[in-house]
Amino acid sequence: MMTMRKVGASEAKSHFSELLAAAEAGESVLITRRGKPVARIVPAGPTFDRKSGLRRIGDLHARLAARNIKLTVEEILTARDEGRE
Repeated sequence: MMTMRKVGASEAKSHFSELLAAAEAGESVLITRRGKPVARIVPAGPTFDRKSGLRRIGDLHARLAARNIKLTVEEILTARDEGRE
């Protein structure tokens, strides 16, 4: 596992452009204040427009329906939230 670079808040302020360049290069940076984590700068990753997002949801729905899998809204939201922990 790759170690995340840690930077104090004042250093981050002074070198923000450098940190953005690091994120563009795929690096994640943890910003700390008095040694405690407060924020992360991470690569943005792919972005999707609304139309492509809706198309992907429709494709997923069709694949689930073909396998006779039915999920409730609560199950979908729970699965989404588990990925955030």
